[in-house]
Amino acid sequence: MIGLEIEDARAIAVRLDDRGGVQARAVVDAGGDPVSAAERAVADVTAASGDARELGVATAVPESPASAAIVAALAPRLGGAFERGGVVSSGTAAAVAEAWIGAARGVHDVVFFACADHTIGGLVRGGTPVTGARGHAGSVAWLALNPVEREDYRKVGCLEAEVAAAGIVRRLVWRVKAGDRSRVADAVNGDFAAITVQHVLDAARERDGVSISVIRDTAKYLGMAAANLVVVADPEMLVLGGIMASASDLLLDALRTEIARRLPKPMFDALKIQTATLGQEAAAIGAARLASAALR
Repeated sequence: MIGLEIEDARAIAVRLDDRGGVQARAVVDAGGDPVSAAERAVADVTAASGDARELGVATAVPESPASAAIVAALAPRLGGAFERGGVVSSGTAAAVAEAWIGAARGVHDVVFFACADHTIGGLVRGGTPVTGARGHAGSVAWLALNPVEREDYRKVGCLEAEVAAAGIVRRLVWRVKAGDRSRVADAVNGDFAAITVQHVLDAARERDGVSISVIRDTAKYLGMAAANLVVVADPEMLVLGGIMASASDLLLDALRTEIARRLPKPMFDALKIQTATLGQEAAAIGAARLASAALR
């Protein structure tokens, strides 16, 4: 089975065996052409490990025109199996993967929540993904956490605008432009367009005051969102991915504190919180798993 995730800048494909072992993987720079990147990624893993009947695709925005174009491009290649596998949200696919072979292996009720270039979420209940009436369950990007509405909230959602990579960078740039001194600005010679979220994380580890403050604010937003998800879904386990896993040294303690502040004590005490283990391949792995299940 093959799983594919389409991101803004790249396509990630994996070929799995029946137990979830990765037999081949490919990461292709989208270069502004996600359809070609998807085709190349699938071709690379197929060339490395043979053809497959099952193909599943995950993306942060399944209903986008790019997703439809990818379906049209890849469906003939795999003889229609693609259409039976379908396109799912990256959050749902990652939740399935982490519950299958990742941090939540063997757990039946799971909430997955990740923050990177996008904020994504997914729900697994009784071992089955919960997608909602129109496939939008777990669309955490649109959680409304800030009453001071900004224009980009209408474009990408409140939570994503604040805590996805672009939002974290934007909040640091605002602080620097307001007069605060940060080593991040020095590292890029004042070229704000060159700043990435990794600059902010690295500077926070080096005790840069502005970066630490931005990361603390980020943890507060993320903790609020996570608490909201837990209250609604009442999962056995909350799995945190993206920078919440890769930068857990900066975020995890603050996240736990924020979640504990906002949940009833018995609910928090019963909740298991784990960082994701499958990294950037989680959504592709989950897409493959869902496609395989759809054919049985």
